[in-house]
Amino acid sequence: MLTPPTVAVIGGGQLARMMQESAIALGINLRALVEADDGSTGLVTVDKAAGSPSDLDAIRALIDGADVLTFEHEHIPAQTMEEAARVVSVQPPASALLYAQDKLAMRERLTSMGIPCPAWARVDDAAELERFGAAIGWPLIVKTPRGGYDGHGVALAHSPADVESWWGGGPLLAEALVPFTGEVAALLARTPSGQIASWPVASTVQHDGVCAEVTAPAVGIRPETATEARRIGERIAAELGVTGVLAVEMFVVGEGANEHVLVNELAMRPHNTGHWTIDGAVTSQFEQHLRAVLDLPLGSTDLKAPGTHVVMVNLLGSAYDQPARALTDAFTAGGGRAKVHLYGKKVRPGRKLGHVTVVDEDPGAALARARAAVEALRGTCD
Repeated sequence: MLTPPTVAVIGGGQLARMMQESAIALGINLRALVEADDGSTGLVTVDKAAGSPSDLDAIRALIDGADVLTFEHEHIPAQTMEEAARVVSVQPPASALLYAQDKLAMRERLTSMGIPCPAWARVDDAAELERFGAAIGWPLIVKTPRGGYDGHGVALAHSPADVESWWGGGPLLAEALVPFTGEVAALLARTPSGQIASWPVASTVQHDGVCAEVTAPAVGIRPETATEARRIGERIAAELGVTGVLAVEMFVVGEGANEHVLVNELAMRPHNTGHWTIDGAVTSQFEQHLRAVLDLPLGSTDLKAPGTHVVMVNLLGSAYDQPARALTDAFTAGGGRAKVHLYGKKVRPGRKLGHVTVVDEDPGAALARARAAVEALRGTCD
């Protein structure tokens, strides 16, 4: 007797939770290794176990009988990848995921490909950082190559003293402070057999290193810049052998005919900059990721409503222990246009608790409604 396809996923946050919604619609069994049974994914997933990505016994149980293993974050030990690849299809493979796990490896590879990036250097000590700063000018952006996310592991350094506590754990990545005029994200998916499908490039706004607002298609950039960003994303996916969803975050620099993009970060999984696709695109990034890792034909990435803009605003923290208790106010504030997605997380200051999406022909009107709905969910928090 045939059983449904089983996609094993490591991670129990909101990304795996939203994969579960698409898996239900497709009749796919999503089996999750979660950090906690009562976490964002654990609350909605039947086939689950609590454990760590470094627990090889838990990994063996997770992939037993699965069709494919995928991830909702990049923090996967190399030994786990090696163990899993012996018995199951791993998508994206370790050879590609490396470039989302290690920022130095990513910068080295993209530079060798001729992909535009900020000026950067590997620095092994304070003296090397001092020399790089003297060459390109202070302040600099300094990053830990591994483990950072949402602004963690990133520092604005005016001198080596600003990252003094970071030495001793290996080399750091130093980058020029880019005078960008905006930020965009190229979002696409690629199957193991090589099919690629890209969504419209989106413009993004970050607050303290955390994605706060996304508009698709992008506003405030030239069409040629969006085309360039999409082309770069697709080339990275093809040449690095990425499978599943790939998000390429980029800085927009220059003006007029000199406007262009520089690649900032890579994420090889569904991404915050793609949440707008749930309500705004024919195929959401979560459905597409499942299709891609199973090597199924990819779905259309067109807007559901051509000629509109889709705006997503994150809910970062709340005065309410249960933001869902403010849904009446949120729907009223959103003018009947707001689509609310809450992640079932415990409230902490600044934590991603959900997002609101609004679709409208006028991106400004969509943004105003989405912001109003989010403020209603936030209450009077600081």
